[in-house]
This record gives sequence, C-alpha cells and structure tokens, in this order.
Amino acid sequence: MFYEQRMTVPDSPADLRAEYEDDLAAIVDDRGPDAVAADTDLERAPLEALTAGDSPDLTLEEAAEIQALAERTPDPETIVTMALEHLLLGMSTAVMDVDAVEGRLAIELDAKEVQQKLEGRAPMSFAEFVHVQYVIADGAP
Repeated sequence: MFYEQRMTVPDSPADLRAEYEDDLAAIVDDRGPDAVAADTDLERAPLEALTAGDSPDLTLEEAAEIQALAERTPDPETIVTMALEHLLLGMSTAVMDVDAVEGRLAIELDAKEVQQKLEGRAPMSFAEFVHVQYVIADGAP
C-alpha cells in the first residue's frame, strides 16, 4: 500500500507506480468501476483505465479514496496524512532535505514546491507522490 513506509524501491519510479496501480486496480476489479465511482469522487474513466493497465492522472487524494475501499484500511484523509508523514520520516532516515529531493527528482518540482506538497499545503498528484517517495526510499541507507 502506497501510504506505508518504504525502505526499498524497485528499479524506477515507473515500476513503483505500476506496483501501486496494480494494487488500486485490484480494488476496482473487486468492487467494480460503478461501485467505486459511487463510493468516491472519481469518474468511471480513470477507474477503467486502471483496470486496463493504464496510468490515469490521479491526485494523491483520489488514490487514497480508492485505497480506502480495501478491507482494514483507514479513511482517505488518514491515508493521505500517513503517506505524507512517511515521506517526511523517510527524509529524516535518509538525511535528506527538500533541496536534496529536488536534485534527485526525475520530474520538474523545485524545493519550495516539494516542501509545500510534503506539508499538504499544495495539491500533490499521485505521480508526484510516487517520484518523491522513490527518491526518498532510494536514498535511505
């Protein structure tokens, strides 16, 4: 589950995202796109894209809404909070600051944007989350 603390990562951010999208797709497959759409703020199209193996543009909050539908999973707000807290904890473990994260990101985010997203003061896409998590976990000892 993407909101848990990561200490290791696969070979690339794309592989990490695929791992998480497989988890999300399994939830959508289990419940059905219509039921997931009814229980979340998502429309059917990105849910169908997930089950087709595509990477739809999701926000961290939208991914959390899907994840929250799994059994024994916290509510979406708690998932987002936990995910962001684990990123901050991971930065401490890896002895990284936002400048170090920015320098290793394969996407365009400056240190100020990274800080705002980590603190929940700016919206974060799921793709951004995965990239930041990848950099942090990959930098951990």
